[in-house]
Amino acid sequence: MSGPYDSLADRLDAIADELDETMFDQLREASAARAGRPADDKRLTQARRAVEKASRLLRGDAGADD
Repeated sequence: MSGPYDSLADRLDAIADELDETMFDQLREASAARAGRPADDKRLTQARRAVEKASRLLRGDAGADD
């Protein structure tokens, strides 16, 4: 059954995917340059988690508040 906010949750899922791609690109670049953890890695990870949580909340998924 489809919920009233599924389209918003789908858009948030797409944003989470884009954040993942950005993070992987930065990690590949850092690895190739033999650099340490990219400066924005922690911030992007936190943003992705927040977006994923928002998507779960909109879908009404159980456990979305953990």
